Amino acid sequence: MEDDEAKQRRKLEEEEAFNERREERENEFPSHHPPPPPDELFDVSTTVDPSYVISLIRKLLPVDSGSDERHNHHMNADNVVQGVVAVSRNGVVDTSNGDPESMDIEDNHNESTSEVRDTVSSCREPGMLGGSSVEEAWEDHGCVLWDLAASRTHAELMVQNLILEVLHANLMVSTSARIREICLGIIGNLACHEGLLKHIESTAGLVNILVGQLFLDDPQCLSEVCRILTTGISGSGGTFWAEYLQPDDILRRILWIAENTLNPHLIEKDSVSDGNFSITLYYMPIDSVGILLGIIEGQPEVEQLLIPPLMTLGLTSLLINLLSFEMSKLTKERIPERYPVLEIILRAIEALSASDSHSKEICSSKELFQLVCDLMKLQDKAEVATSCVTAGVLLANMLSERVDFIPEVSQDFSFLEGLFSTLPFASDDIEARRALWNVIARLLARVNESQINTFCLSQYILVFLSKADIIEDDLLDTQLEDSNEESQNSFPSQIKSSARTIAIQKIESILNNWNVRKDNLQEETVNGNCSINLADVKRLSDCCHRYIKSIEGS
Repeated sequence: MEDDEAKQRRKLEEEEAFNERREERENEFPSHHPPPPPDELFDVSTTVDPSYVISLIRKLLPVDSGSDERHNHHMNADNVVQGVVAVSRNGVVDTSNGDPESMDIEDNHNESTSEVRDTVSSCREPGMLGGSSVEEAWEDHGCVLWDLAASRTHAELMVQNLILEVLHANLMVSTSARIREICLGIIGNLACHEGLLKHIESTAGLVNILVGQLFLDDPQCLSEVCRILTTGISGSGGTFWAEYLQPDDILRRILWIAENTLNPHLIEKDSVSDGNFSITLYYMPIDSVGILLGIIEGQPEVEQLLIPPLMTLGLTSLLINLLSFEMSKLTKERIPERYPVLEIILRAIEALSASDSHSKEICSSKELFQLVCDLMKLQDKAEVATSCVTAGVLLANMLSERVDFIPEVSQDFSFLEGLFSTLPFASDDIEARRALWNVIARLLARVNESQINTFCLSQYILVFLSKADIIEDDLLDTQLEDSNEESQNSFPSQIKSSARTIAIQKIESILNNWNVRKDNLQEETVNGNCSINLADVKRLSDCCHRYIKSIEGS
């Protein structure tokens, strides 16, 4: 009993001391205090009163749960807010009117929005809010700051007034998933602004606790922390973040999150478990797979630290499985929200296929080759054009490693047609266009036009004529590109040339051979209604001939 009474007295004394300090601070800044002179006001261009932003930061003190441990953390967090007051001493900090409802918040419309394209809103689906009135008030204030953090001006003001320290304190003590999500969302938006990411990195203990959030069981929190880590790993301080992600348990968790947030069977269920953690799954693939892309496309130092252990843990098979899933969805139904995911997966695989250390493992997969070929054969490419261009580069990398894959598609006319139809989407990407011509040249190099049967010969002609406009536009609009690539095949001119030139030479040869053999055909029709127009053949042949002559004369 005496111990309980002594403990109670200590708590009362702490509360009295806390209240006295608060009264002293309020006396220093009474409500009737006259406004400071103009030269002492905040030098911030914003339509939101800086004092209002600061008052919101103060309202984000960790919610006291009543336990001694939480109470101590709360007292420590109050010390952080004393720092906020000290930072803002030259301004008018009026917290009496700090409710979100009392202000009309507007963004600075003169600001550039290019740096905040990756910021997210604080909105959450209806019915997902809950908790005590204190926690709900915290959510209201936090959501306002989450949205304000999308503006660079507001974000800088928030960092100057110790928002990171306040959020760090909340992440240390809060058990509320919603509070953690808001904290992570604010940090994620702050990280999108150039320069502020360094403040996150320099806040003692913050990055460590952010990495620890990967082991939460809330999908929204996981989405936000993946977004933060992707931004960090892709920034100038990528090596700093990579060192925190290096432990095997962290990398395993990242792979597990990426795999299970895309698994169709798991998405339909209420929850899954990796043995230690249970997670209710929502659709959050962009953030979870984006962190893998950030690692793969990151700085060389990041690659050296993280790619080898990730490959050992099964990164290749994971990416192929994810691509297989996306392709299965794409062939059944078109869901625009999934297109960015497909592109992220392909970019990650393509980057690995171009790596000297890991290309062989990626390029040796027949399953991957078939998946990429299936994507290239899609009839309507407009919605996934970027993914098809990336797939073209990946195919070029794979065929340079595994020439034995070429016979599998050498007479796949829909695949050849798909390669040509992808060229217009790569009009602004010289390297991608060269990669597509490289694949086309490799396929056509295997064609012996003098020996193939008339049906196959006519099929090639039909493909060329159906894509004649694309071929002509590419030859006319693209400047000649110097290339050190030497033909590995025997062509009449025996010239050193680019893959495009090799392909065009072969197309002309096939067209000429058809002209010679056409009289042997009983009728100039193939597949019923598909006729071959002699004038079209001549026009394309002349175009190819002019291009080859221009190359030889240069």
